[in-house]
Amino acid sequence: MAEALLELEDVRARYGPVAALHGVSLSVGEGELVAVLGANGAGKTTTLRAVSGTVRRSGRIAFAGRSVARDSPEAVVRAGIAHVPEGRGTLTELSVRENLRIGAYVRRDRGAVAEDERRVLGYFPQLEERGRQRAGTLSGGEQQMLALARALMLRPRLLLLDEPSLGLAPLVVASIFGIVRALNEEEGLAVLVVEQNAALALEASSRAYVLEVGRVAVEGPSAELRRDESVRKSYLGY
Repeated sequence: MAEALLELEDVRARYGPVAALHGVSLSVGEGELVAVLGANGAGKTTTLRAVSGTVRRSGRIAFAGRSVARDSPEAVVRAGIAHVPEGRGTLTELSVRENLRIGAYVRRDRGAVAEDERRVLGYFPQLEERGRQRAGTLSGGEQQMLALARALMLRPRLLLLDEPSLGLAPLVVASIFGIVRALNEEEGLAVLVVEQNAALALEASSRAYVLEVGRVAVEGPSAELRRDESVRKSYLGY
């Protein structure tokens, strides 16, 4: 595995009195694409929220060798972690280009933002054609692409991607995962992706963790998990 960029050790999280994570440990190497799999309620989304600071958490969370376990969500973003949540979260009343510029709000190198906007839109030609269009009028697939493009405007070192295939047609999903893999391979962007479609996620990733009721049940190289019939039947449902 590449040198660790993100490390979680014995991470616990809760929503009020309800515990959602019970000691999750995982890592993402520099430039690595890692998947988090499991059934609904397994703690996948909460794991991403623990990293981004949007849920109460404890345990060790280190990014680029520095603890972010007590950082605010804004501090986590400034550190170089972009989170694309489930449900996309685009600002529907704003245009495509306005959404993109908001993605760069914490950056200080303002002169490079316009250049990055062109670079990012190169991955999403559909969005470039709709630059002045309100985000709320885009299709579901285009909104997912916009959420991803907006996150890339941060120039993150690590992308947290939550259920990118949810509610989308297979061709759109294939396109989005193709873009994510290209970003990973061509730009060295590290990705931690939560995905309900286990077969798709295992094909795209190099390693994977399978969660069960807030704990890591299985982990290993994606190719091995894909071939392991007992893992597929017990945890992945295919």
